[in-house]
Amino acid sequence: MKRNIIAIAILVTFFGCNSSKKDYAESSNMGADTISSDSIANEKIVKTADMRFRVKDVQQTKETLSATLKKQGGAIAEFSINSTIQETDKVKQSTDSLKEITSYRTEGYLVAKIPSERLDEFTNTVARMAVFVDNQSMKMDDQSILYLANKLKAQNRVEAVERINQVATKKSANVESALIIKDDFIDKKVENIQIDNRVKFSTITLNFYQDNTVRTMIVANDNLYDYRPGFGSRLWLNILNGWTIFKEMILALANVWMLVVLGIAIFFGVKQYRAKRAGL
Repeated sequence: MKRNIIAIAILVTFFGCNSSKKDYAESSNMGADTISSDSIANEKIVKTADMRFRVKDVQQTKETLSATLKKQGGAIAEFSINSTIQETDKVKQSTDSLKEITSYRTEGYLVAKIPSERLDEFTNTVARMAVFVDNQSMKMDDQSILYLANKLKAQNRVEAVERINQVATKKSANVESALIIKDDFIDKKVENIQIDNRVKFSTITLNFYQDNTVRTMIVANDNLYDYRPGFGSRLWLNILNGWTIFKEMILALANVWMLVVLGIAIFFGVKQYRAKRAGL
């Protein structure tokens, strides 16, 4: 009797294990099929492009690019124009003016967002604007796996929060754990929203420049020496200034005439004293 009971228990255990393995295998296959189908259905390709090209006029090109982007549903994310002086010189035009000659290089930098389905069309339009294209590149980054991972992790966090809420109390540590999981869930959702935006709108970076430009303009002469009077005028003015200095010296000596007389008296006194000593 005992042997029969043991045999029945072994058979039940054997079939139960096989059933569990079968269920686990089916579950695993189902998960694999779900992940595979999700990854195919939710393909997320992020496109980025770069171009550097030469144009006739940087400012005009910027205006044309703005109009083209607006027409194709895009927008400018970042923009700047910089001019760098290559060489400058000043030539005397007249006594009070100079002709300033400047050679400078102008470059433009633009980062734009364009609907991904129109990226190729936009790059072709930009290429037609250019005198010639220095370089052009495009990169495709597949974010499908990351997107799917974020989605599955977010679902797991929803289930985890539901289970925690079933046993959580206001004084338990599970409430804080639930908040942490909820915050992580939000982070995954935000990451996927960002991926969706990057998939929908491609980023293109444009660097464009024009030939060196030469500009001339009349500016004030800042050399003060050129504003002095001519040689004749300055000579006559110096003669008059010398006469003025001479008169001032006479006037200064008049203030100390007592010292002058005393000095003269001492001089002749000493001279007469020496003459007497020499006669002896």
